[in-house]
Amino acid sequence: MADPHRPAATLYHYPRCSKSRAALALLEAAGAEVTIIDYLNDPPDPAELARLYARAGLTAAQGLRRGEAGTAALAGADDATILVAMAADPILIERPLVETERGVVLARPPERVTEVL
Repeated sequence: MADPHRPAATLYHYPRCSKSRAALALLEAAGAEVTIIDYLNDPPDPAELARLYARAGLTAAQGLRRGEAGTAALAGADDATILVAMAADPILIERPLVETERGVVLARPPERVTEVL
């Protein structure tokens, strides 16, 4: 059972990413009960991604990880196309995404997690 005195957070996490690890450390230091989703092995579907980005005030294009090779093929694509591509190839999702009852942030820099705690 969740502790009502501790904030609950969901972290879409990639353990090899320094930004993702830093966001996790900040959440833990704040006393958050963190649910970790290894999004590369358990990717969110397009509807879940759309929901997360809407809560974050981002477009799907803003959630793309620009350094990935598959991103170039999505230049000029609409949100629906980008979301399907992200769900099919989750490496395209910029990380880390953090969700709490207060909202969703793309925690780049990691200190942005404080916006939703």
